[in-house]
Amino acid sequence: MKLEHVAIWTTDLERLKAYYTTYFLGVPNQKYTNPNTLFQSYFLTFGSGARLELMSKPEIPVNNNDTIDRQHLGIIHLAFGVPTKADVDQMALKLQTAGFKILRGPRITGDGYYEFETLDPDNNRIEVTTLA
Repeated sequence: MKLEHVAIWTTDLERLKAYYTTYFLGVPNQKYTNPNTLFQSYFLTFGSGARLELMSKPEIPVNNNDTIDRQHLGIIHLAFGVPTKADVDQMALKLQTAGFKILRGPRITGDGYYEFETLDPDNNRIEVTTLA
């Protein structure tokens, strides 16, 4: 069995699509729009075969997951794996240079990963990781 996809609500579908295609190399499908419900979505496919659905619809509440201490029950982050520690460092620098806050790391975790944590444009927590 495989995880088919994970979905994220957003108020700015194009901005979030640009983030995941630019920094994580997701390949989007054509945008789906339901004119009756105002629902719109993209599926982005990654090299591993995993997919991320980005969804937009009026009146979905905003996520305030904006600091390392502010967390919530349920899905808390997406983790993207890279081959080496140098790749982790390079990605952290790339995102930080683009103006994205690095919440923690790069660091070696207690369970043997080398990773950093950041937030996407909608404050969804992202980890970039490799085995140390």
